[in-house]
Amino acid sequence: MAVINPQPQLKRELGVFGATLMGLGSIVGTGVFVSIGIATGIAGPAVILAVIIGALVATCNGLNAAQLAANHAVSGGSYEYGYRYLTPAFGFTAGWMFLVAKTASAATAALGFAGYFLNLFGLNSNGVVPVAFAVVAIMTGIVLSGIRRSNVANTAIVSVTLLSLAFFITICLPRFASQGLQNFAYFFPDSRGNVLQASALMFVAYTGYGRIATMGEEARSPRETIPKAMVVCLLLTMLLYITVATVSIGAVGVDVLANATKATKAAPLEAVVRTIAGPGAAIVLSIGAMTAMLGVLLNLILGLSRVLLAMGRRNDAPRFLANLNQERTTPYWAVIFVGIAIALLVLVGNVKTTWSFSAFSVLIYYAVTNFAALKLSPQERLYPTWVAWSGLLSCLFLAFWVESSIWQTGLGLIIAGLIWHKVRKQIWGVGSGE
Repeated sequence: MAVINPQPQLKRELGVFGATLMGLGSIVGTGVFVSIGIATGIAGPAVILAVIIGALVATCNGLNAAQLAANHAVSGGSYEYGYRYLTPAFGFTAGWMFLVAKTASAATAALGFAGYFLNLFGLNSNGVVPVAFAVVAIMTGIVLSGIRRSNVANTAIVSVTLLSLAFFITICLPRFASQGLQNFAYFFPDSRGNVLQASALMFVAYTGYGRIATMGEEARSPRETIPKAMVVCLLLTMLLYITVATVSIGAVGVDVLANATKATKAAPLEAVVRTIAGPGAAIVLSIGAMTAMLGVLLNLILGLSRVLLAMGRRNDAPRFLANLNQERTTPYWAVIFVGIAIALLVLVGNVKTTWSFSAFSVLIYYAVTNFAALKLSPQERLYPTWVAWSGLLSCLFLAFWVESSIWQTGLGLIIAGLIWHKVRKQIWGVGSGE
């Protein structure tokens, strides 16, 4: 049954171009600058297949998220879709998994920025946590200023990031042309043949497109804007990832990429450029990586605060998190809460397994999205039913290809969250708007 929210709504200020850039700002970051190296260490040259499989799964999920957001354009993404089309438990699980995974991912992006920053200026690595803490505070302040200024900042960040990746591809092409066939000779090495595990990790590298759906309340003409922005965003990202992975491996081979992700400051693309063109070119790439991490952090704070806004409206989170500022441009308490949560994870500094954990929890999150898309009426549906089935089954399948300790911990967190969802009414003495 549909839930009517009488609370003030955010202004609709995002068009197709702005929404696409928001998606790119969320995607083109840790995924391309770090995860390609991690996945190469798992699958070898067959990481190209992992990139494609991840893109196909993401496309199914993106289309389903798009048609859900087009018909139910409110903040909260799959959290709201679970409530509207499934059950409160499914909706809460989606919101809970999103918050857990993306808060850790945001802390990773902040620490990644700090690592690149200190490396660029030759500073002591002991300053990683303070620099990361500072950048979280700055990005939180930008998001507090509202979606319009956030969109301007995001456009600048994405532009610099894409230019640095264009530079990276240009640097790699000559070496790729001369050595590419040799470096792709053993496409499925025995020790790195786990394409499905690599696909699960690469899927996470695409999932920023969901930010377009979580900000559906702020999109102009959402039934047209959201699907167009998601499709364009996914196509551009898939092309970019395939190109970067192909020229990287073709230029320097698998080992340079894989070994770079084992270092304290994981920077596989910087290692590739340094090998080919020296430290000067590596500086240019580092600047692009830093802006990419800023873009990821900015968009994660935006997305997380919008999910908290939706959860606050239903009393799944404290009610004050649903408050908007006077101009109705930002849920200020939700943004502040998200900034504090990310900063706390930055202070702990232990985000070693974040990427794999994000893979499991995000795959569960999108499984709920696909399940909800199966419940759309014929009038609401924009794409065939098989798209939803493909997304649902592929998400559930890939989720359990991460390390067993990761998915076992993830299942434990889901159970803990559902217990909280069950008892919160007795604790607060209020309903949830179910």
